[in-house]
Amino acid sequence: MANTADAIIDRRRLRRKLTFWRAFTLFLLAAALISFYFLTSDSDGFSGKRTPHIAKVRVEGTIFENDELLKRLQDVENSAAVKGVILTVDSPGGTTAGGEAIYEAVRKVALKKPVVAQVGTLAASAGYMIASASDHIVARQSSIIGSIGVLFQYPDISELLAKLGVKVETIKSSPLKAEPNFFNPASDEAKAMIHRMIIDSYDWFVGLVQERRKFSREQALALADGSVFTGRQAIANKLIDELGGEDKALGWLKTKGVNDKLPVIEWKPVEKSSLLGLFFSDSAVKMLTRYLGIPEESSGMLRELTGDRMFLDGLVSVWHVDGKPVGAQ
Repeated sequence: MANTADAIIDRRRLRRKLTFWRAFTLFLLAAALISFYFLTSDSDGFSGKRTPHIAKVRVEGTIFENDELLKRLQDVENSAAVKGVILTVDSPGGTTAGGEAIYEAVRKVALKKPVVAQVGTLAASAGYMIASASDHIVARQSSIIGSIGVLFQYPDISELLAKLGVKVETIKSSPLKAEPNFFNPASDEAKAMIHRMIIDSYDWFVGLVQERRKFSREQALALADGSVFTGRQAIANKLIDELGGEDKALGWLKTKGVNDKLPVIEWKPVEKSSLLGLFFSDSAVKMLTRYLGIPEESSGMLRELTGDRMFLDGLVSVWHVDGKPVGAQ
Protein backbone atom coordinates (compact mmCIF):
# COMPACT_ATOMS: atom_id res chain seq x y z
CA MET A 1 0.00 0.00 0.00
CA ALA A 2 2.88 2.35 0.87
CA ASN A 3 4.44 1.76 -2.53
CA THR A 4 1.10 2.44 -4.21
CA ALA A 5 0.61 5.70 -2.27
CA ASP A 6 4.15 6.81 -3.11
CA ALA A 7 3.54 6.06 -6.77
CA ILE A 8 0.34 8.13 -6.77
CA ILE A 9 2.16 11.07 -5.12
CA ASP A 10 5.01 10.82 -7.63
CA ARG A 11 2.57 10.80 -10.54
CA ARG A 12 0.82 13.90 -9.17
CA ARG A 13 4.14 15.70 -8.77
CA LEU A 14 5.13 14.76 -12.30
CA ARG A 15 1.74 15.92 -13.63
CA ARG A 16 2.15 19.30 -11.88
CA LYS A 17 5.63 19.71 -13.34
CA LEU A 18 4.38 18.81 -16.80
CA THR A 19 1.48 21.29 -16.46
CA PHE A 20 3.89 24.04 -15.41
CA TRP A 21 6.30 23.44 -18.28
CA ARG A 22 3.47 23.17 -20.80
CA ALA A 23 2.07 26.51 -19.63
CA PHE A 24 5.53 28.09 -19.66
CA THR A 25 6.18 26.78 -23.17
CA LEU A 26 2.84 28.17 -24.38
CA PHE A 27 3.71 31.55 -22.83
CA LEU A 28 7.06 31.65 -24.61
CA LEU A 29 5.44 30.61 -27.88
CA ALA A 30 2.80 33.34 -27.54
CA ALA A 31 5.50 35.94 -26.79
CA ALA A 32 7.50 34.83 -29.81
CA LEU A 33 4.47 34.93 -32.11
CA ILE A 34 3.39 38.38 -30.93
CA SER A 35 6.94 39.71 -31.27
CA PHE A 36 7.27 38.22 -34.76
CA TYR A 37 3.95 39.74 -35.82
CA PHE A 38 4.74 43.24 -34.64
CA LEU A 39 8.35 43.24 -35.82
CA THR A 40 7.61 41.92 -39.31
CA SER A 41 4.18 43.34 -40.10
CA ASP A 42 3.87 46.50 -42.16
CA SER A 43 0.79 47.69 -40.29
CA ASP A 44 2.48 51.01 -39.57
CA GLY A 45 3.79 51.37 -43.11
CA PHE A 46 7.41 51.08 -41.95
CA SER A 47 8.81 49.68 -45.18
CA GLY A 48 6.88 52.28 -47.20
CA LYS A 49 8.42 55.07 -45.12
CA ARG A 50 11.77 54.41 -46.78
CA THR A 51 10.49 55.52 -50.19
CA PRO A 52 9.19 58.98 -51.17
CA HIS A 53 5.68 59.55 -49.79
CA ILE A 54 3.27 61.98 -48.18
CA ALA A 55 3.07 61.51 -44.42
CA LYS A 56 -0.25 61.65 -42.59
CA VAL A 57 -0.17 62.41 -38.86
CA ARG A 58 -3.34 62.35 -36.75
CA VAL A 59 -3.97 64.72 -33.83
CA GLU A 60 -7.16 63.44 -32.22
CA GLY A 61 -8.99 63.59 -28.91
CA THR A 62 -8.12 65.64 -25.86
CA ILE A 63 -4.68 67.17 -26.12
CA PHE A 64 -1.99 66.67 -23.50
CA GLU A 65 1.78 66.94 -23.64
CA ASN A 66 2.38 63.87 -25.78
CA ASP A 67 6.03 62.81 -25.97
CA GLU A 68 5.30 60.04 -28.46
CA LEU A 69 3.52 62.41 -30.88
CA LEU A 70 6.29 65.00 -30.54
CA LYS A 71 8.89 62.32 -31.35
CA ARG A 72 6.82 61.18 -34.33
CA LEU A 73 6.64 64.74 -35.69
CA GLN A 74 10.39 65.08 -35.23
CA ASP A 75 10.93 61.87 -37.20
CA VAL A 76 8.66 63.19 -39.97
CA GLU A 77 10.65 66.43 -39.98
CA ASN A 78 13.96 64.59 -40.34
CA SER A 79 12.82 61.96 -42.88
CA ALA A 80 14.18 62.59 -46.36
CA ALA A 81 11.46 60.31 -47.76
CA VAL A 82 8.64 62.61 -46.55
CA LYS A 83 7.86 65.14 -49.27
CA GLY A 84 4.75 66.66 -47.71
CA VAL A 85 2.58 66.29 -44.61
CA ILE A 86 -1.16 66.04 -44.04
CA LEU A 87 -1.97 66.87 -40.42
CA THR A 88 -5.38 65.36 -39.66
CA VAL A 89 -6.94 67.27 -36.76
CA ASP A 90 -10.04 66.18 -34.86
CA SER A 91 -9.88 67.58 -31.34
CA PRO A 92 -11.84 69.74 -28.88
CA GLY A 93 -8.55 71.02 -27.47
CA GLY A 94 -6.88 70.29 -24.17
CA THR A 95 -4.06 71.69 -22.07
CA THR A 96 -2.57 74.95 -23.27
CA ALA A 97 0.97 73.68 -22.72
CA GLY A 98 0.22 70.50 -24.67
CA GLY A 99 -1.17 72.52 -27.58
CA GLU A 100 1.86 74.83 -27.51
CA ALA A 101 4.32 71.92 -27.66
CA ILE A 102 2.58 70.29 -30.63
CA TYR A 103 2.17 73.68 -32.36
CA GLU A 104 5.92 74.29 -32.13
CA ALA A 105 6.70 70.78 -33.40
CA VAL A 106 4.44 71.28 -36.44
CA ARG A 107 6.09 74.64 -37.18
CA LYS A 108 9.49 72.93 -37.21
CA VAL A 109 8.20 70.42 -39.74
CA ALA A 110 6.72 73.23 -41.86
CA LEU A 111 10.11 74.94 -42.09
CA LYS A 112 11.42 71.93 -44.03
CA LYS A 113 8.42 70.63 -45.99
CA PRO A 114 4.87 71.75 -46.82
CA VAL A 115 2.26 70.96 -44.15
CA VAL A 116 -1.51 71.08 -44.68
CA ALA A 117 -4.08 70.58 -41.92
CA GLN A 118 -7.21 68.61 -42.74
CA VAL A 119 -9.93 69.13 -40.13
CA GLY A 120 -12.43 66.36 -39.48
CA THR A 121 -15.39 66.96 -37.18
CA LEU A 122 -13.72 69.42 -34.87
CA ALA A 123 -10.70 71.71 -34.46
CA ALA A 124 -11.44 73.87 -31.44
CA SER A 125 -9.31 75.71 -28.90
CA ALA A 126 -5.89 74.00 -28.69
CA GLY A 127 -7.03 71.83 -31.62
CA TYR A 128 -7.39 74.95 -33.77
CA MET A 129 -4.08 76.26 -32.40
CA ILE A 130 -2.37 73.13 -33.78
CA ALA A 131 -4.18 73.36 -37.12
CA SER A 132 -3.05 76.98 -37.46
CA ALA A 133 0.57 75.82 -37.27
CA SER A 134 0.15 74.40 -40.78
CA ASP A 135 0.50 76.51 -43.92
CA HIS A 136 -2.98 75.68 -45.23
CA ILE A 137 -6.16 74.55 -43.46
CA VAL A 138 -8.85 72.43 -45.14
CA ALA A 139 -12.14 71.64 -43.37
CA ARG A 140 -15.54 70.21 -44.17
CA GLN A 141 -18.49 72.53 -44.59
CA SER A 142 -19.96 71.14 -41.36
CA SER A 143 -16.70 70.95 -39.38
CA ILE A 144 -16.61 72.92 -36.13
CA ILE A 145 -13.82 75.49 -35.96
CA GLY A 146 -12.66 78.07 -33.42
CA SER A 147 -13.31 78.46 -29.68
CA ILE A 148 -10.17 80.58 -29.39
CA GLY A 149 -9.55 81.21 -25.71
CA VAL A 150 -8.24 79.90 -22.40
CA LEU A 151 -9.97 78.76 -19.21
CA PHE A 152 -9.18 77.52 -15.72
CA GLN A 153 -11.63 75.36 -13.78
CA TYR A 154 -11.60 73.94 -10.28
CA PRO A 155 -14.31 72.35 -8.10
CA ASP A 156 -15.51 73.97 -4.88
CA ILE A 157 -16.67 71.18 -2.55
CA SER A 158 -16.78 73.33 0.60
CA GLU A 159 -20.59 73.09 0.93
CA LEU A 160 -20.51 69.32 0.51
CA LEU A 161 -17.84 69.03 3.20
CA ALA A 162 -19.90 71.22 5.52
CA LYS A 163 -22.91 68.94 5.08
CA LEU A 164 -20.72 65.94 5.87
CA GLY A 165 -19.30 67.67 8.92
CA VAL A 166 -15.77 67.76 7.52
CA LYS A 167 -13.54 70.78 8.02
CA VAL A 168 -10.15 71.14 6.30
CA GLU A 169 -7.58 73.16 8.22
CA THR A 170 -4.75 74.77 6.23
CA ILE A 171 -1.48 76.33 7.37
CA LYS A 172 0.48 78.07 4.60
CA SER A 173 3.25 80.56 4.03
CA SER A 174 1.19 83.22 2.28
CA PRO A 175 -2.49 83.90 1.42
CA LEU A 176 -2.22 82.97 -2.27
CA LYS A 177 -0.28 79.75 -1.77
CA ALA A 178 -2.28 76.80 -3.22
CA GLU A 179 -5.18 79.07 -4.19
CA PRO A 180 -7.80 78.44 -5.38
CA ASN A 181 -8.40 75.04 -3.77
CA PHE A 182 -11.22 72.52 -3.52
CA PHE A 183 -12.01 73.14 0.12
CA ASN A 184 -12.85 76.85 0.37
CA PRO A 185 -14.52 79.44 -1.86
CA ALA A 186 -11.85 81.37 -3.78
CA SER A 187 -10.97 84.79 -2.47
CA ASP A 188 -11.15 87.86 -4.72
CA GLU A 189 -7.34 88.01 -4.67
CA ALA A 190 -7.08 84.38 -5.83
CA LYS A 191 -9.58 84.97 -8.63
CA ALA A 192 -7.67 88.08 -9.73
CA MET A 193 -4.40 86.10 -9.80
CA ILE A 194 -5.90 83.36 -11.98
CA HIS A 195 -7.55 85.95 -14.21
CA ARG A 196 -4.19 87.65 -14.84
CA MET A 197 -2.68 84.32 -15.78
CA ILE A 198 -5.57 83.47 -18.12
CA ILE A 199 -5.40 86.88 -19.86
CA ASP A 200 -1.66 86.51 -20.39
CA SER A 201 -2.11 83.07 -22.03
CA TYR A 202 -5.10 84.38 -23.99
CA ASP A 203 -3.02 87.28 -25.39
CA TRP A 204 -0.38 84.78 -26.45
CA PHE A 205 -2.99 82.54 -28.16
CA VAL A 206 -4.57 85.50 -29.96
CA GLY A 207 -1.11 86.55 -31.11
CA LEU A 208 -0.55 83.12 -32.67
CA VAL A 209 -3.83 83.32 -34.56
CA GLN A 210 -3.06 86.88 -35.65
CA GLU A 211 0.35 85.86 -36.98
CA ARG A 212 -0.63 82.59 -38.65
CA ARG A 213 -3.85 83.86 -40.25
CA LYS A 214 -2.40 87.29 -41.15
CA PHE A 215 -5.07 89.17 -39.19
CA SER A 216 -4.88 92.61 -37.67
CA ARG A 217 -5.08 92.62 -33.87
CA GLU A 218 -8.67 93.83 -34.10
CA GLN A 219 -9.64 91.04 -36.53
CA ALA A 220 -8.07 88.39 -34.30
CA LEU A 221 -9.75 89.68 -31.15
CA ALA A 222 -13.14 89.83 -32.89
CA LEU A 223 -12.92 86.09 -33.59
CA ALA A 224 -11.35 85.18 -30.24
CA ASP A 225 -14.43 85.55 -28.04
CA GLY A 226 -14.81 81.78 -27.64
CA SER A 227 -17.22 81.42 -30.57
CA VAL A 228 -17.25 78.31 -32.72
CA PHE A 229 -18.01 78.34 -36.45
CA THR A 230 -19.00 75.86 -39.12
CA GLY A 231 -16.52 75.29 -41.90
CA ARG A 232 -18.60 77.55 -44.14
CA GLN A 233 -18.51 80.33 -41.56
CA ALA A 234 -14.83 79.73 -40.84
CA ILE A 235 -13.79 80.22 -44.46
CA ALA A 236 -15.83 83.43 -44.61
CA ASN A 237 -13.95 84.61 -41.50
CA LYS A 238 -10.60 83.42 -42.95
CA LEU A 239 -9.98 80.99 -40.10
CA ILE A 240 -9.47 78.27 -42.74
CA ASP A 241 -8.38 78.35 -46.38
CA GLU A 242 -10.47 75.77 -48.22
CA LEU A 243 -13.50 73.50 -47.92
CA GLY A 244 -13.12 69.80 -48.61
CA GLY A 245 -11.27 66.67 -47.54
CA GLU A 246 -8.01 64.87 -48.24
CA ASP A 247 -8.29 65.43 -51.99
CA LYS A 248 -8.15 69.19 -51.40
CA ALA A 249 -5.19 68.73 -49.07
CA LEU A 250 -3.37 66.77 -51.76
CA GLY A 251 -4.27 69.43 -54.31
CA TRP A 252 -2.66 72.12 -52.17
CA LEU A 253 0.47 70.02 -51.67
CA LYS A 254 0.70 69.70 -55.45
CA THR A 255 0.85 73.51 -55.75
CA LYS A 256 3.91 73.32 -53.49
CA GLY A 257 5.70 70.93 -55.82
CA VAL A 258 4.69 67.69 -54.11
CA ASN A 259 3.77 64.89 -56.51
CA ASP A 260 0.12 64.08 -55.76
CA LYS A 261 0.66 60.55 -57.07
CA LEU A 262 2.93 59.72 -54.14
CA PRO A 263 1.41 57.28 -51.65
CA VAL A 264 -0.10 58.72 -48.47
CA ILE A 265 1.29 56.76 -45.51
CA GLU A 266 0.00 57.29 -42.01
CA TRP A 267 2.66 57.60 -39.36
CA LYS A 268 0.97 55.81 -36.48
CA PRO A 269 1.90 55.70 -32.81
CA VAL A 270 4.60 53.12 -32.16
CA GLU A 271 3.62 50.48 -29.58
CA LYS A 272 6.53 48.05 -29.89
CA SER A 273 9.32 49.70 -27.95
CA SER A 274 9.55 46.72 -25.59
CA LEU A 275 8.21 43.22 -25.10
CA LEU A 276 6.16 44.53 -22.15
CA GLY A 277 4.77 47.21 -24.46
CA LEU A 278 3.70 44.50 -26.88
CA PHE A 279 1.63 42.78 -24.22
CA PHE A 280 -0.09 46.03 -23.24
CA SER A 281 -0.73 47.33 -26.77
CA ASP A 282 -4.41 47.62 -27.76
CA SER A 283 -4.32 44.51 -29.93
CA ALA A 284 -2.48 42.48 -27.29
CA VAL A 285 -4.92 43.54 -24.55
CA LYS A 286 -7.87 42.49 -26.73
CA MET A 287 -6.15 39.19 -27.51
CA LEU A 288 -5.63 38.62 -23.77
CA THR A 289 -9.27 39.34 -22.93
CA ARG A 290 -10.43 36.87 -25.58
CA TYR A 291 -8.00 34.22 -24.31
CA LEU A 292 -9.19 34.68 -20.73
CA GLY A 293 -12.83 34.52 -21.79
CA ILE A 294 -13.47 38.11 -20.65
CA PRO A 295 -15.89 40.25 -22.72
CA GLU A 296 -13.87 42.31 -25.19
CA GLU A 297 -15.50 45.49 -23.86
CA SER A 298 -13.43 44.95 -20.72
CA SER A 299 -10.24 45.73 -22.66
CA GLY A 300 -11.00 49.43 -22.14
CA MET A 301 -10.83 48.94 -18.38
CA LEU A 302 -7.54 47.07 -18.69
CA ARG A 303 -6.18 49.89 -20.81
CA GLU A 304 -7.20 52.44 -18.16
CA LEU A 305 -5.18 50.49 -15.62
CA THR A 306 -2.03 51.09 -17.70
CA GLY A 307 -2.20 54.78 -16.90
CA ASP A 308 -4.39 56.68 -19.37
CA ARG A 309 -5.06 60.14 -17.97
CA MET A 310 -8.65 60.81 -17.03
CA PHE A 311 -8.82 64.54 -16.44
CA LEU A 312 -7.39 67.92 -17.43
CA ASP A 313 -5.36 69.99 -15.01
CA GLY A 314 -4.13 73.58 -15.06
CA LEU A 315 -4.73 76.09 -17.85
CA VAL A 316 -6.71 74.51 -20.65
CA SER A 317 -7.85 75.55 -24.07
CA VAL A 318 -10.76 73.22 -24.75
CA TRP A 319 -14.26 73.51 -26.19
CA HIS A 320 -16.95 72.63 -23.63
CA VAL A 321 -20.60 71.79 -24.18
CA ASP A 322 -22.76 71.71 -21.03
CA GLY A 323 -19.58 71.75 -18.98
CA LYS A 324 -18.13 68.58 -20.46
CA PRO A 325 -15.25 68.53 -22.97
CA VAL A 326 -16.40 67.22 -26.33
CA GLY A 327 -14.93 63.78 -26.88
CA ALA A 328 -14.19 63.20 -23.20
CA GLN A 329 -15.32 59.87 -21.84
